[in-house]
Amino acid sequence: MFFVHMLLLLAVIFVGIRHGGVAFGLLGGLGVSILAFVFGIAPGSPPINVMLIILAVVAASATLEATGGLKLLVRYAEKLLRKHPNQIVFLGPLCTYSLTVLVGTGHSVYPLLPVIYDVAYKKGIRPERPLAIATVASQMGITASPIAAAAAVVIATSMENNLDIGLVDVLLVTIPSTLIGVLVASAWSLKRGKDLDKDEEFQARLLDEEFKNSLIDPEIETTDAAKSDSIAKKGLTIFLLGILAVIGLAMFSKELLPEGVKMSVAIQFMMLSVGALILLATKIDPKKIVNSNVFIAGMTAVIIIFGIAWLSDTIIGHHKSYLIESVSDIVHAHPWSFAIAMFVASVFLKSQAATLTIMLPLGFSLGIPAPVLIGVLPACYAYFFFPFYPSDLAAISFDRTGTTHIGKYVLNHSFIIPGFIGVVTATFVGYFISMAIN
Repeated sequence: MFFVHMLLLLAVIFVGIRHGGVAFGLLGGLGVSILAFVFGIAPGSPPINVMLIILAVVAASATLEATGGLKLLVRYAEKLLRKHPNQIVFLGPLCTYSLTVLVGTGHSVYPLLPVIYDVAYKKGIRPERPLAIATVASQMGITASPIAAAAAVVIATSMENNLDIGLVDVLLVTIPSTLIGVLVASAWSLKRGKDLDKDEEFQARLLDEEFKNSLIDPEIETTDAAKSDSIAKKGLTIFLLGILAVIGLAMFSKELLPEGVKMSVAIQFMMLSVGALILLATKIDPKKIVNSNVFIAGMTAVIIIFGIAWLSDTIIGHHKSYLIESVSDIVHAHPWSFAIAMFVASVFLKSQAATLTIMLPLGFSLGIPAPVLIGVLPACYAYFFFPFYPSDLAAISFDRTGTTHIGKYVLNHSFIIPGFIGVVTATFVGYFISMAIN
């Protein structure tokens, strides 16, 4: 029956891909209903701790966005990019990566993509070079963020399995490994494709006056001249201090946390407190918070994890002994191979938090050592494989030259090689760092 139940999970995933967004979560709930009423299987446990941490972090990040603090971060990044246009292939991805690390979501990349295009094109640099790796870098920053949903999953899952894995343990591995992965992929991107002045297809299209006039958007300059808002600065300052407070609390949790209070719970009330302080200090309208892009994306992530993780937990929990017996020998002999399983799952799930919510409990059940699981965390990002993720599609639409593209055979698209280079490099580096320090 295991294979029948896995077919149900795969059917949910494939139908979810077709509809996108919250469909994963809704269909996951339908899958649990089928398991319960058709197969008589008791439902597993939804990842409540994970969802609560995500809710708290999203509330704080959305409050920051409502103050204009996120736009302020983008302005700082834009000034840096325009000041050093020759380094756009490195600085563009580093900016998108850093934004994700700071605010905990890769959706912060959108305002920067037209800026990266504009800087690259005006400097005569093929826009595909910085744009493709910039979108990949924005997603690679998720496992390196102290407030991203992925970190919440690792901490909550570890706690449920009675393992002492803290936020600092994770960041010591994920920050250097993903950063190195981004830099290696950026270095590869320096010479990818033909320069615009040597690209025959692009030069032929330049003969069309309408196409030529469309290459520069006059409105792109407006953000460069925008003045920083005092409310945005205040909100951003409180938010960054809040992140530092969370990291400090994680480093000295035994000394600072009251007895009986776990770090996963502390993150929840700390991030809610950060949002509350921003709200009180800036006096923004709470309605702006729930209408922000970060809030909408975050709530979507919660529903996805709620349904799909509940379904997978029900299947894995019911067949736990069979799974352990079937693959334990391979995993014990080659524990690093678990990275491949995570990578494949992420190709279809299109959410690092959802991938980790499903795969980490399985990894712990199989007896994979904690240092190995931490080391291969970067492998939970593989949804660049199919070029239909929103940030990838945005990069394609913002590149008016057409160099960032989906190929004739779908898989020969602009993101697949930098994605592979970045993730594989980060996973190898993360594995060796984790094994060295643990």
